[in-house]
Amino acid sequence: MIEAVGLTKRYGDKTAVYNLSFQVRPGAVTGFLGPNGSGKSTTMRMILGLDQPSSGQVTIGGFPYRKLPNAPRQVGALLDAKAVHGGRSARSHLLCLAQLSGIPARRVDEVLGVVGLQDVARKRSKGFSLGMGQRLGIAAALLGDPQVLLFDEPVNGLDPEGILWVRNLMKALAAEGRTVFVSSHLMSEMALTADHLIVIGRGQLLSDMSVKDFISTNSADFARVRTPETEPQQREKLTASLTEAGGQVLPEQDGALRVMGLPLHRISDLAHSADVRLWELSPHQASLEEAYMRMTQGAVDYRSTVDQKAGLQQPLPPGAQPPVQMPVPGQGQPGWYAPPPPQQGGQPPFANPGQPGQPAGPYGAPGGPGAPAGGHVNPYAQPAAAPQQAPAAPSAPALTKPEDAR
Repeated sequence: MIEAVGLTKRYGDKTAVYNLSFQVRPGAVTGFLGPNGSGKSTTMRMILGLDQPSSGQVTIGGFPYRKLPNAPRQVGALLDAKAVHGGRSARSHLLCLAQLSGIPARRVDEVLGVVGLQDVARKRSKGFSLGMGQRLGIAAALLGDPQVLLFDEPVNGLDPEGILWVRNLMKALAAEGRTVFVSSHLMSEMALTADHLIVIGRGQLLSDMSVKDFISTNSADFARVRTPETEPQQREKLTASLTEAGGQVLPEQDGALRVMGLPLHRISDLAHSADVRLWELSPHQASLEEAYMRMTQGAVDYRSTVDQKAGLQQPLPPGAQPPVQMPVPGQGQPGWYAPPPPQQGGQPPFANPGQPGQPAGPYGAPGGPGAPAGGHVNPYAQPAAAPQQAPAAPSAPALTKPEDAR
């Protein structure tokens, strides 16, 4: 088991991780999520003893990594797939790691077969593709047959077959009772792989709960209802009936109704009682990506500006009308979440762990020993600096022929 208590890491005047407390239990795949710059990689490096915490501690099986006897036999990790000498073959690289840890050479050939690199075992790693490098890194993590495994973006560069293989591998390792801690930005893959989630933002804990609970807590479930388009009176009758029963009904742009606050069977009974025919009655639950975006939208450091395409657009001919901007489906309705504009001069409004209304994770974080107490201010959230005036873009030359636009 991995346990972090009050973990803090500062680099000069920058605080990358602040008072972070969580537990990673064996027998489950635990996903580690957070925006870029949230402190995920720093946390994993502290777990592996590569960075020394400024305060707090993190242990594996009750001991710091540096005090584990023959740590590579107990902990396997993939943090950087490029950490390989390009002149060595895949087999030579793994053989060096095995000899340093007292692992028999036959284990090298075993893990090469597990990751599917047995046919290129004697080729130099500098010629490996990104996906092959990931497989070699996974093989190095599995080399000592450890009980604790940490992976940072393990599916980066893999093809669909490789992604499916990694997913099944993670689940199989967890089913054997191992502790599996996986950091990834692929929400769709995390939804299929992880059993539990630890989400951080700007170095602080935002959530510690199961995937199902995380989606339910950070999204609005609703039912999609459609009535015959040729009979608008039935739509009005159903809307009145649902509203009277305590439901919230919102029209959608394609003519359907979005109903919240009532279960499907209740909507069906009300429609039957009102003698309204239904063409559609379907449940909708937010994806992990939607729930994640809603929780972390205030903890994102890097946002894109609006692309004005300065100097690239030709002036409209006389009398021509600009193209009509098509509306985004669902925009402005519950269940549709867009990141807010960058905050100016203040702390972004993301959830502060330990405040009332924040559900406690089953492992005791937040709310457990060493967890951040309510009211703590994240020192990493500094006021935004005043934007500098960008130089004016040079005007583009006039285009006279279609060939000039190429």
